[in-house]
Amino acid sequence: MAAGTTLQKAIDLVTKATEEDRNKNYEEALKHYEHGVEYFLHSIKYEAQGERAKESIRTKCLQYLDRAEKLKEYLKKGKKKPVKDGESNSKSDDKKGDSGDSDSDSDPEKKKLQSKLEGAIVIEKPQVKWSDVAGLDLAKEALKEAVILPIRFPHLFTGKRIPWKGILLFGPPGTGKSYLAKAVATEANNSTFLSVSSSDLVSKWLGESEKLVKNLFELARQRKPSIIFIDEVDSLCSSRSDNESESARRIKTEFLVQMQGVGTDNEGILVLGATNIPWVLDSAIRRRFEKRIYIPLPEEHARMVMFKLHLGNTAHVLSEDDFKKLAAATDGYSGADISIIVRDALMQPVRQVQTATHFKKVRGPSPKDPTIIVDDLLTPCSPGSPGAIEMTWMEVEGDKLFEPPVTMKDMMKSLATTRPTVNEDDMAKLEKFKEDFGQEG
Repeated sequence: MAAGTTLQKAIDLVTKATEEDRNKNYEEALKHYEHGVEYFLHSIKYEAQGERAKESIRTKCLQYLDRAEKLKEYLKKGKKKPVKDGESNSKSDDKKGDSGDSDSDSDPEKKKLQSKLEGAIVIEKPQVKWSDVAGLDLAKEALKEAVILPIRFPHLFTGKRIPWKGILLFGPPGTGKSYLAKAVATEANNSTFLSVSSSDLVSKWLGESEKLVKNLFELARQRKPSIIFIDEVDSLCSSRSDNESESARRIKTEFLVQMQGVGTDNEGILVLGATNIPWVLDSAIRRRFEKRIYIPLPEEHARMVMFKLHLGNTAHVLSEDDFKKLAAATDGYSGADISIIVRDALMQPVRQVQTATHFKKVRGPSPKDPTIIVDDLLTPCSPGSPGAIEMTWMEVEGDKLFEPPVTMKDMMKSLATTRPTVNEDDMAKLEKFKEDFGQEG
């Protein structure tokens, strides 16, 4: 989503909420308040803003959340008259005080922690489909089995047949672990997707980190079905040792309790973890990831598909045999490495334009409107080419440049300067972990 669009969406939603509130359509108002706050928090996290602007948005969020809580209380208890904005219900508060109710409605600290985590909720779908992920069929099937099937066919998962509660994706860097998570976020239409990292859960205040972990799972339980995605899970859940800090140990303990502790109900919640170094994970955390799927380096056929996917609809003159040659030449390369090769190759025509001393006229689709074919486009050429005109790219009008297509020569040139990023030592460790604890992806 373009910068500023999320913020504008949030403003539109809260404006609609206040309008519905005035018209006493409290259910609609509550829905718009909650969605508006989600968009505000999303804009704080992902869009560049000054600290003063962020603080102003946070203050507004607290006001809207407070009003939303009052409307929720009114709708829940069916009062004849809702509590006015800025007022409190003394009887209700007294009852809560007497009963010791620790619900988030009466716990401002809990509300504050959960509002802090609301920014982890992925509102806008990443638009990555299963078909966009080359290879990794076993991993895709396991994720469909854990996420998609229980949502679409809940009657299949009754009695002893229950969906997986924890899936760990491990493998070399750049093989598509986070990309698979994006596909899950896109395809799981009716579920809440929470993407968190260590920065969301680690706090400098004593005791707050484990509270954030607890509230993360409570937030997921409130919005079931939910998927909690923890990228680089090893940064939070490495093996416990005697020389680690007390706060790090407490975070791990809270994770263990929330994932599968006594008295926790994680029905409808999937914890999805991704790591490049699974051997550093604590053994108790590893056990709680019931499925541990190895995401290997892509095979030759998958590499060929990746070259095609990354080229997309960019003009090129590569044949099927060229793609096969490229796939065969990139053994040991990860998906991210192939992406870099293609991106560099896509820049070769641009460099050709920059360094050209001669251009010639060609017939082709207009850059302004591809449906119109024109005869006066200019493309770079060698000085001895028929019809060559001596000029530089600075002299070519913006709507007269014909884009040179990507060639096999461009691809091979980029391949020659790009080395694989995965080393043999890490691959040996990953293979050992797969043999001991994992399964092929």
